[in-house]
Amino acid sequence: MPYFLIILASLFSSVSLIAQDKTTISGYVRDAASGEVLIGAVVQIKDTQNATSTNSYGYYALQISDPNTELIVSFVGYQFLEQTINASENKRYNFELISSDNQLEEVVVSVKKQNDNVTKAQMGAFNFTMEEVKNIPVVFGERDILKTIQLLPGIGKGGEGSSNFYVRGGGADQNLILLDEATVYNAAHLLGFFSTFNSDAIKDVELYKGGIPAQYGGRISSVMDINMVDGNNKKFAAEGGLGLIASRLKLEGPIVRDKGSFMVSGRRTYADLFLKLSNDETVNQSKLYFYDLNAKVNYRFNDKNTLYASGYFGKDDLGYGDLFSFDWGNATATVRWNHIFNEKLFSNTSLIYSDFTYNVNVSNDESDFTIASKIENFNLKEDLSYYADNKNTLRFGLNLLRQKISPASLSARGESAVNSIDIESRSGVEAAAYISHEWKPSSWLSMIYGLRATDFMVQGPGTFYNYDEEGDPVGEQSFDGGVIKHYFNLEPRLSLSAILSQEHSVKASYNRIVQNLHQLTNTTSSLPTDQYVVSSINIKPQYADQAALGYFRNFNNNAYEFSMEAYYKYMGNQIDFRNGADLQANIYLEGELLYGIGRSYGLEWYLRKSKGKLNGWISYTLAKSERQFEQINDGEWFNARQDRTHDISIVGMYELSKKWSLGATFLYYTGNAITFPSGKYQVDGRTLFYYTERNGYRMPDYHRLDLSATYEPRKENKRFHSSWSFGLYNAYNRRNAYIIDFRENEQNANVTEAYKVALFGIIPSVTWNFKF
Repeated sequence: MPYFLIILASLFSSVSLIAQDKTTISGYVRDAASGEVLIGAVVQIKDTQNATSTNSYGYYALQISDPNTELIVSFVGYQFLEQTINASENKRYNFELISSDNQLEEVVVSVKKQNDNVTKAQMGAFNFTMEEVKNIPVVFGERDILKTIQLLPGIGKGGEGSSNFYVRGGGADQNLILLDEATVYNAAHLLGFFSTFNSDAIKDVELYKGGIPAQYGGRISSVMDINMVDGNNKKFAAEGGLGLIASRLKLEGPIVRDKGSFMVSGRRTYADLFLKLSNDETVNQSKLYFYDLNAKVNYRFNDKNTLYASGYFGKDDLGYGDLFSFDWGNATATVRWNHIFNEKLFSNTSLIYSDFTYNVNVSNDESDFTIASKIENFNLKEDLSYYADNKNTLRFGLNLLRQKISPASLSARGESAVNSIDIESRSGVEAAAYISHEWKPSSWLSMIYGLRATDFMVQGPGTFYNYDEEGDPVGEQSFDGGVIKHYFNLEPRLSLSAILSQEHSVKASYNRIVQNLHQLTNTTSSLPTDQYVVSSINIKPQYADQAALGYFRNFNNNAYEFSMEAYYKYMGNQIDFRNGADLQANIYLEGELLYGIGRSYGLEWYLRKSKGKLNGWISYTLAKSERQFEQINDGEWFNARQDRTHDISIVGMYELSKKWSLGATFLYYTGNAITFPSGKYQVDGRTLFYYTERNGYRMPDYHRLDLSATYEPRKENKRFHSSWSFGLYNAYNRRNAYIIDFRENEQNANVTEAYKVALFGIIPSVTWNFKF
């Protein structure tokens, strides 16, 4: 860490020397109607290339040489603002933009400046708002950001109805999902049919799949950074929707006009209400629902200090009478303080808490027990941005995170046929520091380079076991407390862009990322009961080295955007399981684990149209993802479960009239790699299957067409607005395989036959949305 501080001091000094003695203006860009800060709004000196964009809190800083300067402030979906300022000294200028009624709301996944995708050094990143994805068809008619990102290149879909996603061949647990900076561990409701993110409460989403900035760490495949709506500080407002499966409501308004606001948003399904209609008493008492609640408040004390507090709580509850119940949920809380030291130095201090818990209760004549698990973390962050000049921005900070896991333990009650099993908790502390420099040395070259340093400290108390090659315990070590082991890692990051013209560029990136939290799952669809473990004496941190090269081109006055990216990713210390591994309530769980390496590589094509009545995009990914373990597949490379050769998404939206908008999505991808039996044998009259190659077979290819239509009546009442959303999921009723299993033929026991379980056929949906 001392070496890191020396690097920070040296770079800070050099950037300060580079900066010219010019006037710096700074401030916030907000929505004129609601006071909501706008993330990624562009502030530009007219008729020049000198521009900057607002950060995650709507703050910008721009250096000007002439005190009398004409500025242009812009943001997608808003009218341009041209304003001449007279700045003889460093000063804050706040701007408010007016929403443009002439701007097509159906524009989808969109960068904030029309050619940012060409000119910025950052690659492998997407940014969008919920308004921009409202017409994309999804299951049950609910707007869903996790389903939307699965339509982008390089991002694999988790399967039918699943909220899981796989980025460039990585696992689902290798994606960092943040909600107002708090980690969300399980982002799914109803086993993946809904995501935990209520669209009404979400303002902005940033997804990084390559060239990941140095301020992020902890997951080796991607970062999904989600910002909640701050709340309207101008007037009270409400919006929501009534659907066949779920309904939602959001309330927002000022605490003190133009200084503070609040937002509360809730959502609940009510499929369980239909169970009450059953004449069966057990079914009548069963549960099948989820709910979630988002809340946020903020207050601006003065031009230099703003305080934010936000939280999320969501829970799923499934149960069959008194015999079985299963509930799980996430909770997060974030307190943030924005402070402006001066026009050039911006600070954000965050105190964050998040957890995930689940409980399984079984009660019958033979067994009466509970299985419970919990994972939680406390996180303290300090992030600073130094805007030296229009060509140099320095970002640096510190992070201290404490992770604690209470693994699944079994508690028996009464005279249960099962015995109680208590598993020790595990904990660790990760200290991190980072520095990043965004530099534009010339008009044709820009870059972002940085370094992140992490030290993960495995903590006691606890008993740690040693294992032989077969996974059997051969010794143990007990610790009363303190730090048991250190894992120190340096994570360099680099992104650069060579701008060939304002229409096309070539970009390259490299990053190394380390991950100390590991999810243990043996399915492609993560379940709430999947186990988590932290790095320990036996489990080393995962790491990934990824390099990418891309070509970016815009056509027809930025109406069309094209990109092609190639990547290669090497993954170390990957985890898999022994055959027949027992993952639940097992004190020798680490003995069931195997360690190996992985690699993934591929090509991604993306073509998007963002102007006109018809817009949308086509994405295609050609990829390979493999793993190698000494004890699996005779040490040869084998397909990862999420390996898919081809993945195609076609998204289209059409403005039929001022009242009607249409949407369609077509998906096709190669079936997941899977392990099927290669033979069978008899033992004591029972048929057992024989398995050979790991993931050597394929599920059938998947394809589906979804359709949607949105009807918005004429706005006769300016205060009240409503719309109707109609959807048709799986329009041609394709019976895609969810599970393939094997059984003996009823007529001939010597014949083994495969059978398919399909989850969904065609599903219609309708939702009435309102806003006032």
